[in-house]
Amino acid sequence: MANEILNSLLKEYEQKKLKSEIDLEKRKEELYTKIPKLKEIEDELNYSAIQIAKQILNNQDSSLITSLQNKIDNLKKQKQNILKSENIEPNYLEPYYECALCKDTGYIKDNYSQSQMCSCLKQKLLDNAFNKSNMTNLNNQNFEKFNELIFSNKVEFEKYKRNISPRDNIINIKNRCEAFIDNFDNPNHKNLLFTGNTGLR
Repeated sequence: MANEILNSLLKEYEQKKLKSEIDLEKRKEELYTKIPKLKEIEDELNYSAIQIAKQILNNQDSSLITSLQNKIDNLKKQKQNILKSENIEPNYLEPYYECALCKDTGYIKDNYSQSQMCSCLKQKLLDNAFNKSNMTNLNNQNFEKFNELIFSNKVEFEKYKRNISPRDNIINIKNRCEAFIDNFDNPNHKNLLFTGNTGLR
């Protein structure tokens, strides 16, 4: 079930990424029609980048590579100047991804170039699990709204087999739950185990 949910989310990511790239191509087409010089610069940039790659693969003279790199730098400056003169944001010619970290792939590279799940995908998985848990009213059902006064302050050993009142007992439970939350990332902290018949509190 978990794999199905993850695969479904990753398909959504693929669609989002594809849509961002299609939208970019539309923006480029409109802008290049309006300002043909930008299209010329973009073509020159692509051509120069290919030439640099060829020179590197063929172990050519580094001075030629430097010359091509200088040409690319100058073309980029021209491009920026045109965009600025037209009051167009520099990122207008870049995809508008929903998540800038993973570029709508769901995964990023860590410091060791290992692929790991992006925080945005983790959040979507968490949201999905949350929605399936029926815990949809946390604005009213949380520790801040907790009211121990609804529990009896009377000790009834024969009924509860405890020497403390239901109120003191529920306060102890609340404190343990809060301690669990505060130490959730601590592997040495004990887990919680709730027992009893369904519907009891």
